[in-house]
Amino acid sequence: MNFADILFLFVFFPLCVGFYLFKKQVKYRNAILLVFSLIFYAWGEPLKLVLLLLSAMINFLLARSIDSNRGNKLCKMSLILSLIYNIGMLGIFKYTDFVTENLNNLFGLSIPAANIVLPLGISFYTFQIMSYIIDVYWENVPVQKDFSKLLLYISLFPQLVAGPIVRYSTIAEEIDVRKTTLTDLTEGFTRMIVGLAKKVILANTLSIIATNYLTTVAETSSVVATWVGIIAYSMQVYFDFSGYSDMAIGMGRIFGFHFNENFNYPFMCRTIQEFWQRWHISLGSFFRDYLLYLPIFGKRRQVLSLFLVWFTTGLWHGASWNFIAWGLYFGIFIFVEQKIGKKTLKKIPDVVMHIYNKLVIIIGFGIFYYDNCPSIGSFFSQMGSFLGNLFGFSGNGFFRAEEFTSGPYSQTLRENVYFMRYAWIFVISLIVCFPVLRFVKDKIKNCNMPVQAGAQLISTFCCIGLLIICMIMLVSSKNNPFLYFRF
Repeated sequence: MNFADILFLFVFFPLCVGFYLFKKQVKYRNAILLVFSLIFYAWGEPLKLVLLLLSAMINFLLARSIDSNRGNKLCKMSLILSLIYNIGMLGIFKYTDFVTENLNNLFGLSIPAANIVLPLGISFYTFQIMSYIIDVYWENVPVQKDFSKLLLYISLFPQLVAGPIVRYSTIAEEIDVRKTTLTDLTEGFTRMIVGLAKKVILANTLSIIATNYLTTVAETSSVVATWVGIIAYSMQVYFDFSGYSDMAIGMGRIFGFHFNENFNYPFMCRTIQEFWQRWHISLGSFFRDYLLYLPIFGKRRQVLSLFLVWFTTGLWHGASWNFIAWGLYFGIFIFVEQKIGKKTLKKIPDVVMHIYNKLVIIIGFGIFYYDNCPSIGSFFSQMGSFLGNLFGFSGNGFFRAEEFTSGPYSQTLRENVYFMRYAWIFVISLIVCFPVLRFVKDKIKNCNMPVQAGAQLISTFCCIGLLIICMIMLVSSKNNPFLYFRF
């Protein structure tokens, strides 16, 4: 089930909120959320629900074993068993066919593909479980002795299938004690509608441009068309994922949970390091806290630890060579920035830094886009074509008007994707990429009560308008992809 889905928005979610608000005691509200969360997951993955429940139970027991065997070998053994199980299950379901195909290509073997279907959200809920287990081992959080409460933490539907990766410490107290105020409801629904608008109005429309210029006419695209496509895709990924995160945070707020922010206007960054401090914050903090500072290679080999983090970051996103290259690509730039040093970077003019990091980020999204790379050869082939078009080495020219008005794909381009038709979406997207609304909101806070009341009324009407537009677009269009479901 998708958040940007009519069934979810007008049946599932209203029923859940109605039952939830009808009961006042937390134990009943937890039960309602747990039941609806399991239904939500089983709706599209009925058999994979067993895997979720099994993972929850095994890790529940191992966490109890860690807690009850402090100071002896069984404590560390329980942690190791948990990590082996969680990483092993993620490896089996996500990377088996990738490993098989590469072994076949490398050694000329004929091992048949297992064709294992990836369980929805397994990367997200597995990392949540691992963070809980490690924090219990490090005594950062108390062990949860009620299985239903741990299962609620793992399966809570707002963040189950696409994050953010919520630490147990973030909501441990709220599982037992929380309340939903009128402010929670208004701000939660507002955040949810804004997230829905980012997904449906911006991301879905940008995907049309990206798909046509990076796929449909990829072999014959000019420099301008390729840049238009990759910039559209960069913004599509941002609005797609941040929109979903906004919806998750908003829904959590409605139910009394306060999830941490997952995006903080990443395109405002000055360096690549800062970009990753603002982008997918929950994933970055996971690798920082649980992998980067572990002395796997020894304290004198921190460079290897850095590249392990970025190799893992890329691999986490999918079983394809482009994701591995994408992770290492950003790791190289972060390594270079660390060697240059913060003091030196601050002396470089802002204009130069912004041009530098935007080029790096946009090319990085180009690497991210071409995800059908089961072999290294296929990856280099696709990257060669993409970079050739991007920098004019392919011989297709800088700009060809027929890409926008005529040519072999003229009907599709005229009716759907030529740039001038969607210029408005670029303008709006660029504005929303920057904290314009936050600036306005902060200014309004300093105004008198009549102005604040008027602003609240305008905000309400805007939210209603955005919701109506989203409904019209969802009903009238079949173009409703969600990128991070595959992770």
